[in-house]
Amino acid sequence: MNVESHEDVGVLVDVMLDGTLTDTQKAELNRLLKTSPRALTRYHELLDNHEALCAIYPGDVYAESIDDESLSSASQNSPAGLTWWMGLLNASRGSQFAVLATAASLLVAVGLAGYFAGADRRELRLGELSTVAFEPETTLEGHAILRRSLSLRWTEGEPGFRSGDILPAGRLKIESGIAEIDFFCGATLTVEGPASLVVQSDWGVRVDSGRLRASVPPAARGFVIETADAEVVDLGTEFALDVDSEGAFVDVIEGEVALRGGRHDGVHLVTGQQSWLGGLETKSLAATSQRNAVSSVADVERRREAALAERFAQWQSFSKSREQDERLIAHYRIADMPSSRTIPDSASTGKDQDAALIGPVDRTVGRFGPLSSGLEFDRVGARARTRIEGEFEAFTFATWVRIDSLDQVYNALFMSDGYENGELHWQIRDDGVMMFSVMVDDTQKRKHFSDRDGTIVSSAGLHRVYYTEPIWDIAQSGRWFHLSAVYDPAERRVTQYVNGQQVSSEPIQEKFFVDRLRIGPAEIGNWGQPFRKTPWFSVRNLNGTIDELVIYNAALSEEEIQSLYEKGKPLGY
Repeated sequence: MNVESHEDVGVLVDVMLDGTLTDTQKAELNRLLKTSPRALTRYHELLDNHEALCAIYPGDVYAESIDDESLSSASQNSPAGLTWWMGLLNASRGSQFAVLATAASLLVAVGLAGYFAGADRRELRLGELSTVAFEPETTLEGHAILRRSLSLRWTEGEPGFRSGDILPAGRLKIESGIAEIDFFCGATLTVEGPASLVVQSDWGVRVDSGRLRASVPPAARGFVIETADAEVVDLGTEFALDVDSEGAFVDVIEGEVALRGGRHDGVHLVTGQQSWLGGLETKSLAATSQRNAVSSVADVERRREAALAERFAQWQSFSKSREQDERLIAHYRIADMPSSRTIPDSASTGKDQDAALIGPVDRTVGRFGPLSSGLEFDRVGARARTRIEGEFEAFTFATWVRIDSLDQVYNALFMSDGYENGELHWQIRDDGVMMFSVMVDDTQKRKHFSDRDGTIVSSAGLHRVYYTEPIWDIAQSGRWFHLSAVYDPAERRVTQYVNGQQVSSEPIQEKFFVDRLRIGPAEIGNWGQPFRKTPWFSVRNLNGTIDELVIYNAALSEEEIQSLYEKGKPLGY
């Protein structure tokens, strides 16, 4: 074969990608690339196209054998573009480059819409076309964060929030307790119930009733609290406000405020000065000031520490009372574990089931504050390894976890190493979906169409993954969750819970039924696969903190799951 024109480089590249390039053709291609700059440019363009299309359609798209069930699923669930690609799959015994060239033409024709819809930020070159696609930024709605609370009770029938929640614009009604609210401008409000207020913006709030203390650093100077009679504009540091049916009373603890509107318009108050903004001007300022003594940050902190200590002690008593439960497989009480590299198994039925900390596992504050501990698995090598032998009749897994972010495609909670018959995987997908599965037959090799990947993928073994709806998003970063999964062969059902509430329940089909359950070597917070045959391992470390994990050889009832949550929940829940 003698190719003299750079336009015919495509013929040789076609043969090369097809895997049938002869020695003579290889020599000819090398000659062209060395002697013709235009041929070299065209060669790179063709390879760039090939690489880009492989990024769009990952996996073995030229598979000789795809089962009918998978193809049927693909044709029923795929969009028109994917249906077109499935047609190419069936014709894949022909030239691969011809398929790629056709795909490239189609992508140009539709303006690369399919690629941009699923791509990360990356550059795609098709011929002379060069474009950068950007993934849309994540956005959230809100003006403040409920940083923490103490004995907080929301008014029945009104929206309620938990510590760490982002607060949108709208009314907050507190029946009792204390809420510490950080506005995005930098101002902090300590509100004591009963109170009713309306979040208006990053820089303002309206107070209809209640007592509060505002702390405003220099960066938040200009923060506005609106009352029925006037606006209080903070010009620096700290003041208290008491609003009731008789009017509003302001007490400047330190710094300066400006009053705006009403008969006090233009008045400035400085450290130690007080004023009624409306109502009875003859009312005793001293008596009102005493009534308005809203807890300082230090006062709230002392009360919070006492409440945390009491809550922690209650959980410890409850946990110890469960240690003799014969249904327990293992109980890892991380929250009060000793300062060592071992998590003791406190279950009376356990034997040699302590978990060893491996790699960069960091000890941190647990859900009961500084008195308790948690384990962070946010770095790739971090994990806790255990080994649990025996066969079991059912599974209930329950854990307290704080999720900071879902960085991996799959983020491990608790996973058996080899995923052999009867073993489990419990994890969270990067879109917040909780997943629980048990291997049924590890000898089977299956192909199926993946909605997520948009292509045919292979999976090892016959198993069924039981999914929930998304239980987490970025707005809940840093919050504690109680997660539970119940695998019940007797009732042939898998049920999952979040904070004591059922979020999914699915029957176990006969095809996926297995009642001989095992755990074996396993990991908390990661999946290392030390029995793999290659050095490569999946990255599934959880970017978050776990401070308790309990496993039962039983299918706990909904009431028992709710009890685990209620007895173990931290303050503010």
